[in-house]
Amino acid sequence: MAQGTSVLVSEIVEREVNTGHRVVGTVMPIRKSTVGTGAGGRVVEYLVNIGDIVSEGQPLAKLRTGTLEIELQAAQAELTLRQEELRERKNGSRPEEISEAKARMLAAQAIRRNAVTRLNRLQQLYDKKAINDTELDNATEQSEAADQALQALEATLQRIQAGPRVEQIAQAQARVSLQQAQVELIEDRIRKNTIYAPFSGFVTMEHTEVGEWVSSADPIAEMIALDEVEVLSNVPAEQAVRLKRGIEVRVEFQELPGEVFTGSVERVVPIADSRTRTFPVNIRLQNRVVDERPVLMAGMLARAMLPIGSRKVMPLVPKDALVLNGSRRYVFVVSGNKDQKDRSVAVSLGVADGGLIQVEGDLAVGDLVVVRGNERLKDGQQVTASMANVLQKAAD
Repeated sequence: MAQGTSVLVSEIVEREVNTGHRVVGTVMPIRKSTVGTGAGGRVVEYLVNIGDIVSEGQPLAKLRTGTLEIELQAAQAELTLRQEELRERKNGSRPEEISEAKARMLAAQAIRRNAVTRLNRLQQLYDKKAINDTELDNATEQSEAADQALQALEATLQRIQAGPRVEQIAQAQARVSLQQAQVELIEDRIRKNTIYAPFSGFVTMEHTEVGEWVSSADPIAEMIALDEVEVLSNVPAEQAVRLKRGIEVRVEFQELPGEVFTGSVERVVPIADSRTRTFPVNIRLQNRVVDERPVLMAGMLARAMLPIGSRKVMPLVPKDALVLNGSRRYVFVVSGNKDQKDRSVAVSLGVADGGLIQVEGDLAVGDLVVVRGNERLKDGQQVTASMANVLQKAAD
């Protein structure tokens, strides 16, 4: 006997769930930003176009920075000078400077000794009346001058040996810090002359061109993030009060008949539109990009099934069991006999619940529906079925 097509199947189950209420809404980006410039200048590069995908931190435009680059080079040179001055202070006196100071002091000691000896000799001669007062006074002054010169050179040697004072090092450090701040200030001004994407997303509008002059805070481009989207629906009060954050919602789009999306209520805005008396409800959906285009685009019309009706016991199938072909929705049911042939059953869709979708059609609880391999099946095709534990995974 020929082997049938291998498929995975799961049982249809029944659960008590809320019946659904259909509402319409509009796809909105989760983030939207008008990106401005932090400085004024002439645009020399405009690096994106409307519709481009950009990553967070990617440059969008650049302003002229020639003058700032020159200022930066001068500031960096000044910083190097201040750093070398600080290093000189921290390293202290060189050995050659100490040796030179010591030699000057030793020379002053010799001169002082010679002056003292001469003074003593002249004093003896003066006592013997061999010299006059003038000669003794000159020798005394020379001895005192030699003593003062020696004291000055001794102090100089001590100062050189001790090295720079703590206060001098602190002053040099302060000059380095001040110049470092000046360099960082110029670098920040240069960075502001390049405008970067604040998040990953799509460019939706251009506000300038190459050659134009812009002022600080002028808009450069507009961006939206679409990795996730929100469907904004306006819901009457009697329905809005039944919604809670996190409730699962099934969403469909006329432009995407081959897909069913499930999201969750993100928030119910607690203020009504004064004209319609409806409350804004935001439903968060995951999005994806295919061929550099988001599947869900801002402004698309959405139809959401809110689970806010009365509770009923209804049949549910895994989301993967659904086969969507244009406006047709159906599942493949596998017979339980030994032939194991499939048949397609048209269904209408209800609410989403824990990864399952409520369905209505010619189905019974316990029927086996194909959850993997159904995209290539045809009516009456022989299959070899294996059970899949998708219901347990969905419940988890």
